Amino acid sequence: MQPLLLASSSPYRRELLDRLRLPFVCASPDIDESHRPDESATQLVRRLAQEKAMALATQFPNHLIIGSDQVAVLGDRIIGKPHTFERALEQLKASSGKSVSFLTGLALFNSRTGKCQVDCVPFTVHMRLLDDAHLRRYLQAEQPYDCAGSFKAEGLGVSLFQSTEGPDATSLIGLPLICLVDMLMNEGVELP
Repeated sequence: MQPLLLASSSPYRRELLDRLRLPFVCASPDIDESHRPDESATQLVRRLAQEKAMALATQFPNHLIIGSDQVAVLGDRIIGKPHTFERALEQLKASSGKSVSFLTGLALFNSRTGKCQVDCVPFTVHMRLLDDAHLRRYLQAEQPYDCAGSFKAEGLGVSLFQSTEGPDATSLIGLPLICLVDMLMNEGVELP
């Protein structure tokens, strides 16, 4: 099997990829993640996932390289990682009682052949109506400042949800494993 590389420094994506029980290494790509004018959220995550995977091809010329990127969309506005308590509180207040769409771009680049598979996996979270006190307790307990939309679905973030819908729950955490398995199988990878 060709060696597998996760083009990410995200501990969440590493934990998800561990589920497949395949050996892999990680390296962080250095790319500009700026949103381009007139670029849709779907186009943005597809492009960034592909750029992340391809950015490491020179360093890893014989690998299957996984790139992934995620954005949260509320209405027609992309909401990113909050980085601070105040910004997270603002994001969660705006999301209360509404639906937030998470779009996760995924790319698998074969640096030996130049073949690149790219997809975008949507997932929607319908949020509960939440009061300030609940949101503040949640943020103090979870501190999801490095998570798009200001919550960790793999942790207490689930307490903020009324319901969810989508083809792959792992996409909500940042690495859609069902889609990735399809891509790996397309490359002839046999899973345990």
